[in-house]
Amino acid sequence: MPFSWHDPRSSDATWELSVSESNDATFDVVILGGGSGGYAAALRAAQLDLKVALIEKGKLGGTCLHNGCIPTKALLHAAEIADSTRESEQFGVKAELVGIDMAGVNSYKDGVVARLYKGLQGLVGGSKNVTFVSGAGRLVGPNVVEVDGKRYTGRNVVLATGSYARSLPGLEVDGERVITSDHALTLDRVPASAIVLGGGVIGVEFASVWKSFGVDVTIIEALPRLVAAEDEESSKALERAFRKRKINFKVGKPFEKVEKTEKGVKVTIAGGETVEAELLLVAVGRGPVTADLGYEEQGVKIDRGYVLTDERLRTGVPNVYAVGDIVPGLQLAHRGFQQGIFVAEEIAGRNPAVIDEAGIPRVTYCDPELASVGLTEAKAKEQYGADKVKTYNYNLGGNGKSQILKTTGFIKLVRVEDGPVVGVHMVGARVGELIGEAQLIYNWEAYPAEVAQLVHAHPTQNEALGEAHLALAGKPLHAHA
Repeated sequence: MPFSWHDPRSSDATWELSVSESNDATFDVVILGGGSGGYAAALRAAQLDLKVALIEKGKLGGTCLHNGCIPTKALLHAAEIADSTRESEQFGVKAELVGIDMAGVNSYKDGVVARLYKGLQGLVGGSKNVTFVSGAGRLVGPNVVEVDGKRYTGRNVVLATGSYARSLPGLEVDGERVITSDHALTLDRVPASAIVLGGGVIGVEFASVWKSFGVDVTIIEALPRLVAAEDEESSKALERAFRKRKINFKVGKPFEKVEKTEKGVKVTIAGGETVEAELLLVAVGRGPVTADLGYEEQGVKIDRGYVLTDERLRTGVPNVYAVGDIVPGLQLAHRGFQQGIFVAEEIAGRNPAVIDEAGIPRVTYCDPELASVGLTEAKAKEQYGADKVKTYNYNLGGNGKSQILKTTGFIKLVRVEDGPVVGVHMVGARVGELIGEAQLIYNWEAYPAEVAQLVHAHPTQNEALGEAHLALAGKPLHAHA
């Protein structure tokens, strides 16, 4: 196959390629997977004048757009509307919640997804440097991906094959009574009752939605607390809020078995206790999609299904990178997105700064929301020593906008003594919208006194961040030191 190229990293880079009829094609970058990490890598590489092949077996946008972030947050917003209607009289507004029209909810949700999908298709399709390949790809050489018998060769290869909804050994998902989040997003009815197996992000978000829709919900979690990856105070606050909302949960109770009943399912947990409901949602996390894709055969190291990389996302096979949910760490769309940009710039010789995993913001969109960045109090004490770590908890009861919204919660700061803020943890309505400033505080290693100098608009919940830093800097106003 005749082709010629100059290094795209040079200022006078040019590319000439004529593809013969040998059924092969050669690119600067071949990307396997068109989710958040894959398409971000493709678009950034194209901006840097690299020729890209983007291969996706499903829909462009991957799990986040079609089966994850976007549709679940649409459901959560519909749930918020339901709660606002149900509770409107406390604001002096008389309204009545007649019911939940799941056909209407799904139409709204699907409309949001469709508009974003169309926009993303336009971005990728409009790039002269990106060739989109629809089909299931497999790594058949260190720099070759095969799709339906056609081979795409890249000077660089990016693995971005995403994740799937996990189950547990012996737990059969039938899509009807025992379902995953994929099935839950397409339910055409509101179940009378549901058991959520797993108290992590996915589990508590669906539990929150269903409770708002009028479902009798029970969460079963093997770990000692809900959202166990978060700061312990955040977990406790969420548990208090869920008790108030009458969302049942059983923590420290490993799953043992599930049985079908005449009306639904019966779940047995540790100690022999049983819980019955119409549906069982299996929300025990997501697994990496790496099996049977040829990765190990080509020398890519795999551990428990995950692709091992160094801090620059190199797999150890020359010019082969991995991004997103298949790389050990936080399974977040925005993490994969940033990793995709990082790898594209790395390939183009831009030497981007290594991504600090702790500096990636985390948001759980249940009611109340949880948002955090940086280290938990426990992690900070482990890293710096308990005597070197100080914390401050600012109650949202002192924040005017939070009172207007009738939300409770707090902003917790974790700092190193005579040093920067190394963790921000928030609980309350809409606190996910505050994470932008919080991640700047952490990633720029700000000291409390520096943040205290900033002027925060009034009345906003954002003020609570300012008040918390004022207190930690030794000059509390609407709070006690």
